[in-house]
Amino acid sequence: MQRRGLLIILSSPSGAGKSTLAQRLRAWDDTLGFSVSATTRAPRAGEVDGREYHFVSRAEFEKMVAAGEMLEHAEVFGNLYGSPIGPIRAAVDGGRDTLFDIDWQGGQQVRNSTLGRDVVSVFVLPPSIAALESRLRGRGQDSDVVIGDRMAKSRDEISHWAEYDYVLVNDDLDTTEAALRGIICAERLRRERVPGLNEFVRGLNHEFDGRA
Repeated sequence: MQRRGLLIILSSPSGAGKSTLAQRLRAWDDTLGFSVSATTRAPRAGEVDGREYHFVSRAEFEKMVAAGEMLEHAEVFGNLYGSPIGPIRAAVDGGRDTLFDIDWQGGQQVRNSTLGRDVVSVFVLPPSIAALESRLRGRGQDSDVVIGDRMAKSRDEISHWAEYDYVLVNDDLDTTEAALRGIICAERLRRERVPGLNEFVRGLNHEFDGRA
């Protein structure tokens, strides 16, 4: 018997570092899968369809939602984002862990889904709001208007921190990555996730009986 795969949710306000941390975790453990979201937004420079996102039209996205093909979905800054359920369910049943880089709305939907018992959720906080804005501006990808929108949304996103299993303050990437590794290793070893453990302990008790 093999354990069921974990659904590891990383959430944070934009600019707090969750995407960088997700990349580091996948480099640390190449068995860790990544849920490639579908989105209706246009690709950014350097993004490849099927790698960063599945880029689809709004009509196609809405058709997938209506057909029950999305594990979670939400509208963010006028664009739709969602996680196709087929590959995720196959990974869980096959004992393969999947990493999600999604917002609090998506995380809430995954936790409330039929796969909720397989979820481990982590919220990443910035060390300060000033640092958050500095990171957004340092990307050099967004206009002042977009950065202002993201900062305005950050307060609402941060208000959901208490819904998560773990909360980390990302004031140092190496330290935060090490903490995430520890969380994943521990969650993989939780008693209820270890297949055959009851049978093993039953065997130990039979050994005791044989010594009586």
